[in-house]
Amino acid sequence: MSKHVAVLMGGWSSEREISLKSGTACAAALEGEGYRVTRVDVGPDIATVLTELRPDTALNALHGPAGEDGTIQGLLEILRIPYTHSGVLASALAMHKERAKTVLAAAGVPVPEGRVVNRHDAAKSHPLPPPYVVKPVAEGSSMGVLIVRDGRSHPPQILASDEWVYGDEVLAETYVAGRELTCAVMGDRALGVIEIKPASGEWYDFDAKYAEGGSIHVLPAVLKPNVYQRIQELALTAHQALGCRGISRADLRFDDTPGGTGALVVLEVNTQPGMTQTSLVPEMAAHAGLSFGELVRWMVEDATLGR
Repeated sequence: MSKHVAVLMGGWSSEREISLKSGTACAAALEGEGYRVTRVDVGPDIATVLTELRPDTALNALHGPAGEDGTIQGLLEILRIPYTHSGVLASALAMHKERAKTVLAAAGVPVPEGRVVNRHDAAKSHPLPPPYVVKPVAEGSSMGVLIVRDGRSHPPQILASDEWVYGDEVLAETYVAGRELTCAVMGDRALGVIEIKPASGEWYDFDAKYAEGGSIHVLPAVLKPNVYQRIQELALTAHQALGCRGISRADLRFDDTPGGTGALVVLEVNTQPGMTQTSLVPEMAAHAGLSFGELVRWMVEDATLGR
């Protein structure tokens, strides 16, 4: 009898729509691989739904708070349903960017300099000398990320506005010029390195990540072999330092600009990377010889408790 997989998607975070796309793609691929699949749009009654459904495994395709921060992982542990991706601690740790940076730095992974500030204080005066980046402490998919350019006299006033919906704590980090790079880890193996070039605009924002044609992915990234290998090493070290399981993806910046610092830093580790048609992890897996179906099969067969 085929394994029954509940694909958890949707939820109520600001990344709901992306999660629905990831979940829909994964569910279709799993059915193509012969699994019995139930698509679950996660709501506050998720414990009841899963208790009645009693799946063999849960594929977690949620993004953002509740799905990516250890919350759903803890519930799955209580319900004794094996699940994909990282466990409670690694998920919670990776989601909190500042605490994740502390762990990564202790493991020898270079991270940008920065500090956590109250958003109202950051709106009154520059928390760091420009150029710098301001981002929510615990959001994903470039949600709420602001770049303050060199020479800007005032900090972003949106931070003091009622329109800001990403919490009162923000992380201000020194802006690292150069190239946007990313590398996924699958189990104990680093996959290929992609350079991300936004098709329009100056950086890899939400639209560049998820809109069709929003970004150009160069795979393998055109880098010196020692730099390419170093990125793979950092991605794997970061994955292991945070205690990640299954699939993760590290996002990095490499300053190879003329007269630049040459810095290579890890910005963050994503424990629930996107699985849409434009997503990076399926592209890296394909480069390594795995079809999308084979990738999701590996994820489901890797699922356990106590992650």
